[in-house]
Amino acid sequence: MPQNVEIKARCASPEKIHEILQQQNARFIGVDRQVDTYFNVPEGRLKLREGNIENQLIFYKRDNQSGPKKSEVLLYPFHQNTTLKAILAATNGVKVVVSKERSIYFIHNVKFHVDSVAGLGTFMEIEAIDRTDTISSEKLEEQCRFYMELLKIEEADLVDVSYSDLLLTQKKA
Repeated sequence: MPQNVEIKARCASPEKIHEILQQQNARFIGVDRQVDTYFNVPEGRLKLREGNIENQLIFYKRDNQSGPKKSEVLLYPFHQNTTLKAILAATNGVKVVVSKERSIYFIHNVKFHVDSVAGLGTFMEIEAIDRTDTISSEKLEEQCRFYMELLKIEEADLVDVSYSDLLLTQKKA
């Protein structure tokens, strides 16, 4: 299964993140308005991402921890259609829906997101991605930590869970 090493952090100044990424000549992919529908599954997470740029069925396994963490990820690109979503909802049930506006950048194999998440606020993510099974997890973590330092991400800002978990916790409170 392909792997990433990633972080998620609260972001008080998205403008600064955009500015630093532009100074680093990051490739700007665009702004994606995404709806992630999470489904009930016995392990890991299964979500259907519907956006104007990215449309994927995503299964991933990841420990909840605040620093750089390994994820095992399976992606299935699809063309938007209501049938797939209806089948997943009918067979698994919907756990939670996350709506966000995401700015997407790349520097080589590292993907950056600046997210405005409905009901939660502003965040940023760094994903060091190994799509070819040729980059060690140590190298991926090193890349992640390098960009954390460059983007001045403080340990106190790191988030150890997914947006879905944050929304579910918020609903219980």
